[in-house]
Amino acid sequence: MKLYLSSYAPNPRRVSMFIAEKGIAGIETVMVDIMKGEHRNADYLAKNPLGRVPALELDDGRVLSETRAICTWLEGLQPEPNLMGKDFEERAFIEMADRRMELHLLLETASCARHTHPALAVLEQPQFADFGAAQGDKMRITARWLDQVLARQEYVAGERFTIADITAFCALEFGRGLLKFKPGEEGMAHLQAWRDRIAARPSAQASK
Repeated sequence: MKLYLSSYAPNPRRVSMFIAEKGIAGIETVMVDIMKGEHRNADYLAKNPLGRVPALELDDGRVLSETRAICTWLEGLQPEPNLMGKDFEERAFIEMADRRMELHLLLETASCARHTHPALAVLEQPQFADFGAAQGDKMRITARWLDQVLARQEYVAGERFTIADITAFCALEFGRGLLKFKPGEEGMAHLQAWRDRIAARPSAQASK
């Protein structure tokens, strides 16, 4: 198997962190430099026509893209430690939490960064600064909501670490790097404490 990744991008980091939590070995990694446009090369587009990372090339030549789909396949490959739910009910609630993190916290963070940070102009043309700023405001609304969720429970989806924590953590770290967003400095003590606990996990280091 080959896993196509890109440095610093949040979605590849989600998959890398998922793999590290699982302890899965033997997957070859191939770095794709999106800042140099390597994701638009003909060879890569032949594997993933949408030109996005990550992508997982299976041994039979098929290619899986989209972070959640890759993680679902990996969960089936190695079910333990379980990160996506042990039965249909738990899977549904974990997926709800993960989708909230993906479609709100991560998307809002990424949209803000891609439309406001000069270094990302190469990836986002045209950039719309007003849209980016508005997305930054929405990201903080989501973050404040998540701060209150984490005041009541230990992890994003409940009482144990799951894929939803990986998605939220990678979103926050992306915002921390490009937007200098640190929840504790904006009154979100619960979110900051959760972030610091997740950052201490070995998988957080392995996925950098």
